[in-house]
Amino acid sequence: MIRSYVALGDSFTEGLDDPRPDGLEFRGWADRLAELLAAQRNGFRYANLAVRGKLLHEVVSEQLPDALAARPDLVSLCAGGNDIMRPSADPDLLAAQMHDAVRALHAIDTRVVLFTGVDPRNVPLLRRTRPKVIALNDALHRIAHQFGCVLADLWAMDTLYDWRAWSEDRLHLSADGHRLVAAHVAELLDLPGGGDWRAPWPPAGPVSWVRRRRSDARWVRVHVAPWLMRRLRGRSSGDGRAPKRPELSPYP
Repeated sequence: MIRSYVALGDSFTEGLDDPRPDGLEFRGWADRLAELLAAQRNGFRYANLAVRGKLLHEVVSEQLPDALAARPDLVSLCAGGNDIMRPSADPDLLAAQMHDAVRALHAIDTRVVLFTGVDPRNVPLLRRTRPKVIALNDALHRIAHQFGCVLADLWAMDTLYDWRAWSEDRLHLSADGHRLVAAHVAELLDLPGGGDWRAPWPPAGPVSWVRRRRSDARWVRVHVAPWLMRRLRGRSSGDGRAPKRPELSPYP
């Protein structure tokens, strides 16, 4: 029985772009998973240390020590996506960092959930990262096998390859995308109530060429340009931002 859960990572685990009704915070797949876990045990506790924009070495240095100190029953670790988008990214180095982090969690008998990256073939600016994503995914499979981790293979999730699973920025999951990932992880953990993540999407209406080009232009203006400006200035979207649930506490 899982009594406590700590989520580590970047924007994917923080929950962008799955806003709560109050609009003050994001929900995301990890919160959705925590809700399912809380339904299984009274007194369940949850912490989400993920912060948008974090690189893998930042997740390991800033978030992992708190998870180790808390000694939770379950830890999810998903990071490296922000690294992969950088031309200098080295999948072998990222794999070594991930290996050391998982080894430390394994040493305190914590169950670990890892995640492969999604195939970036449908995002024009990210297609060039595909070989590096494949290399890191291969390493994650080996790490999961070595330490007995639960591995959520997002690359193989067919339902994530529909535009409705992604938000307007084409980088973060939509609310429906987060729901699908939460359902997939819940199934891997034998948790009831997660729903069916394999169900095909209902047919979508046709989109005209003009509408697609307008959408592409808006995407570049609203999302790509600000991201490039942050990169040029050496800034991150997570600068100065604290985790939304910094300590294990009852949930919800």
